[in-house]
Amino acid sequence: MEQFAAPIARLIDELSKLPGIGRKTAQRLAFHLVETKEQDVYGLAKAMVDAKKKIVFCSVCSNITERDPCNICTDAKRDTSTICVVESPKDVAAMERTREYKGLYHVLHGSISPMEGRGPEEIRIRELIIRLQENSDQVNEVILATNPTIEGEATAMYISRLLKSTGIKITRIAHGIPVGGDLEYADVVTLAKAVEGRREL
Repeated sequence: MEQFAAPIARLIDELSKLPGIGRKTAQRLAFHLVETKEQDVYGLAKAMVDAKKKIVFCSVCSNITERDPCNICTDAKRDTSTICVVESPKDVAAMERTREYKGLYHVLHGSISPMEGRGPEEIRIRELIIRLQENSDQVNEVILATNPTIEGEATAMYISRLLKSTGIKITRIAHGIPVGGDLEYADVVTLAKAVEGRREL
């Protein structure tokens, strides 16, 4: 059995709670931190505390931000007629990296997952509906960009049914073969989605 000094053992326990960090990785990180200069460790600790204290949810789109409303919602250059619905703030960052999408966002903070006991009430669908009602004269399209998982698809279907009667155009991002991918290695579902989402050239 592992025998570590109490402070190291506690650090390992705390680090292993992070997503994607197993026990061995937590041990490596803990020993790295012990061997790091004290001011660097304090810098890391301060950055974590600051992020926890200073980051809030945007009152408009529910994205994480330092000021409310966020930079995207207050940007006069954004297309206010389009709202892209995503599952998490990480998805906003991914969409922004493409530099193609110029509209607004709505972050759900999860997806519908009956297996995990997470229904529509546990994610920010209600806030989306209220937002669309308040801006019904401005919003023309809602893009559903939830993940291509069972939960993501269920969430997209649920939202599209809710919004069907609003007259707003509801679209779903395309899924299929990634650029550089080979057809022979694609699974059946991915191939089916690629055929379903085909477009004219």
